[in-house]
Amino acid sequence: MAEHSTGIPIQLEPLVIRVLAPNPSPYTYTGTQTHIVGTTDLAVIDPGPDDPAHIEALIRAIDGRPVNAIVVTHHHRDHSPATRPLQAITGAPIVGAAPFDLDDAGARADASFDPAYAPDRILAEGDTVDGDGWTLEAIATPGHTSNHLAFALPETKALFSGDHVMGWSTTIVSPPDGNMTAYMASLEKLMGRDDRVYYPGHGEAIEKPQRLVRGMLGHRKQREGQILRLLRDGACSIPAMVERMYVGLDPRLVPAAERSVLAHLYDLQTRGLVIEEGETWQTKT
Repeated sequence: MAEHSTGIPIQLEPLVIRVLAPNPSPYTYTGTQTHIVGTTDLAVIDPGPDDPAHIEALIRAIDGRPVNAIVVTHHHRDHSPATRPLQAITGAPIVGAAPFDLDDAGARADASFDPAYAPDRILAEGDTVDGDGWTLEAIATPGHTSNHLAFALPETKALFSGDHVMGWSTTIVSPPDGNMTAYMASLEKLMGRDDRVYYPGHGEAIEKPQRLVRGMLGHRKQREGQILRLLRDGACSIPAMVERMYVGLDPRLVPAAERSVLAHLYDLQTRGLVIEEGETWQTKT
């Protein structure tokens, strides 16, 4: 399908172009989607992996226009490594999510962190970058990562949702940096907004975003209920829970499911509902 062709700019609306990177996988769907905002001067959101063909495609789409900012929702290596070659070519500042070092020996279910990510300006809730006829406002949406940002385009009521809300699947929440409590709060936060459309990092544009977010909240609450029911039947390990909860799951996605269950368990533990005993979990009596 044309919308899944890599390297071809697709006009989503007058202010927004999408370019798909050639990095499909069980975790990235058809690949990472870079969004270019503006007409006379531009912002490039999540330039993606450091892939020469993708960089060339972005430069063709930029077409000699000035780039005011290279904007990053979070620094997983399918989103931020291309900031460096793109900055070298355009001279634009890298802005957005804060950098951090994460020492995590646990199984990393999705794209790992980009350790070389180095923004020139860190954005927080309400901070903006702008250009001719457009503004991008940072919306703090932690959960998938602790530093995740979405970006609102108030001129058209669009929201660039990064990996917080995707157009093909619920996001991975992988502790210790991924946090289910924060993720649920960020979804509730988006429910309070009136954005017209979401442009996610993966998957198609979301035309009825509040309906999808409501469904995502319901899905997570269902998963929580499944976990509690399993634990009420007796202490259980995470692999055993995943086997019973995710029947028929692609084996390549088992690590992601295990991290998601762990994130739910940490949230339930914080709320005083479950306890950890060695390699098993049980409800708190």
